[in-house]
Amino acid sequence: MFMSMYRSMEKERGWVDFQIDSFNHFIEEGIQNIINEIATVKMNPELGDMKMKFGKVNIGRPVVKEADGSTRQIYPNEARVRNLTYSAPVFVDITPIVNGIQEKPERVHIGDLPIMVKSKLCSTHGHSEKELIQNGEDSKDPGGYFIVNGTERVLVLIEEITPNKPIFEIDDETVSVRINSERSGFKQRHIVERKPDGDITISFANIRKLSIIVLLKALGLETDKQICDSISDDPRILNELYINLYQCDVADTKEAIDNVGRKLRVSEDYRLERVNQILDRYLLPHIGQETKDRLEKARVIARIIKKTVMLAMGMIPQDDIDHYSNKRLLMSGELMGQLFRSIMLGRWGLLAKMNYNYQKLVKRGKKPSMQGIIEANAVTKQVLSSLATGNWIGGRTGVSQRLDRSSYVKTISHLRSIISPLTSTQEHFKARQIHPTEWGRLDPAETPEGSSIGLRKHLAITSEITPGLSEKENERISKIIESG
Repeated sequence: MFMSMYRSMEKERGWVDFQIDSFNHFIEEGIQNIINEIATVKMNPELGDMKMKFGKVNIGRPVVKEADGSTRQIYPNEARVRNLTYSAPVFVDITPIVNGIQEKPERVHIGDLPIMVKSKLCSTHGHSEKELIQNGEDSKDPGGYFIVNGTERVLVLIEEITPNKPIFEIDDETVSVRINSERSGFKQRHIVERKPDGDITISFANIRKLSIIVLLKALGLETDKQICDSISDDPRILNELYINLYQCDVADTKEAIDNVGRKLRVSEDYRLERVNQILDRYLLPHIGQETKDRLEKARVIARIIKKTVMLAMGMIPQDDIDHYSNKRLLMSGELMGQLFRSIMLGRWGLLAKMNYNYQKLVKRGKKPSMQGIIEANAVTKQVLSSLATGNWIGGRTGVSQRLDRSSYVKTISHLRSIISPLTSTQEHFKARQIHPTEWGRLDPAETPEGSSIGLRKHLAITSEITPGLSEKENERISKIIESG
């Protein structure tokens, strides 16, 4: 019976289809969404009115470039045997806009992207068992991994706290709320704290322990009555809030913004601009990143304050951070999206290098071409470096690992392994223990002994990972709920 279920699972759903589907979503929509974030890039205005408009993304099939300069399609096994990287070129349509005049778009090669075996862009996609054998491929190979310099690399699942969800906890009468706000791959951590004396503060971005009332006033709730009405009409809750209102020494939004600016320790000339950037871009970015979203952010913070006070008063229970409804698993598509976004938009990313190359060529009196100012090799090297070493965005290590091929069972197990971001050098007793909500989702026995016990896990044999909802679907459902 067990073997029948095993074969059925393998045939109908596959062992690593969730990883393949995640990567497919990345190449079909994820890369394009990142390019859409760029939209238009303005070059150095001192050298003329030059803009570059980024358009459609096209990804080719896995190819190999031979010594004579020719290119041809490649299969995974050839990449293994010849110690090659199984990758495909990425092209973007870029339109130059010179002095307001739009020129003819150019298709520019921005780098090579490693392709997951068995994904839609893989040379083996859609092949029958007979065709796979003819091309020297293993017909039973599950896929779900990459080939970098002939080495099979797997992106393990990363366990993290659910984004955009407040987690309420209490310790020694101090209530803390953590919110990992995420929008389009950008994450910002927020910490709200209520001390035993009733003082409530918030920390996020470069701001530490800012009065929550000052923040609400900076967001547009100017009067104490507006703040109280937004939080609650229960006199017990408002009574616990009065100390914060009493200690707040700002009268209106203008004074509150100036107060936030002093926390940032920036000069008065740039204070207003910097505070507006903090409030719009870094405060709860999942709600919105425009000035018009400030009142909605204030309403969300007001609801958080209400639950914080209720928890301190014992009116509601605290959240269990180890409950698996408060966890999410990052798959290959999300991890590759984080890496690609950092390479494109980072401080020393592709856009910064484009501007530098443009300035260098113009100062030499040359008219730069689109391909001439884009360093495709730089993008390729950064992607391959992360996959080869396992060092990822956010200081994570061990994200990419060499695939265990000692047996078929160990290969499947490795492709379904999960790692926790918690460090193995600290106790983390509760995080290492088996939680009841892991039943049927995680294997309770398959974890290493020693310092990593309970932090390195594996999916249960019949469990799957659902992809979740897109931002547009979330917004559509939210509107339906609000409209009743």
